[in-house]
Amino acid sequence: MATARRPDPFVDHLLELMGPLAARIGPVTARRMFGGHGLYYDGLMFALVSDGRCWLKTDARTRALFEAEGGEPFRYSSAGREVTMRHYLSLPPACLESAEEMAKWARLSVESTLRLANQAR
Repeated sequence: MATARRPDPFVDHLLELMGPLAARIGPVTARRMFGGHGLYYDGLMFALVSDGRCWLKTDARTRALFEAEGGEPFRYSSAGREVTMRHYLSLPPACLESAEEMAKWARLSVESTLRLANQAR
């Protein structure tokens, strides 16, 4: 018998905070991955969610803005070594309290993601 996966309240909270942004740009969705979630816009992942934290994708234009707000890169362990994903930096804390702040920073991340996707083509 298959067991249903329980919703993640933190992911639900993030999606709710991103509601105003989604109303302007289109749907923002979450998908389970590697024990966490990815947040997507237009099929492109712009955020990672793991262990009650969220990291937004950055690029050369936005990285310094996130770093100035204390953004730290996403890190995980694999095969006994630490891996750092430097494009993903943690959310500014104000994002978790304000849909306006979340929309501002998530929009920067979506724009970064779109620029990076266009560079890869």
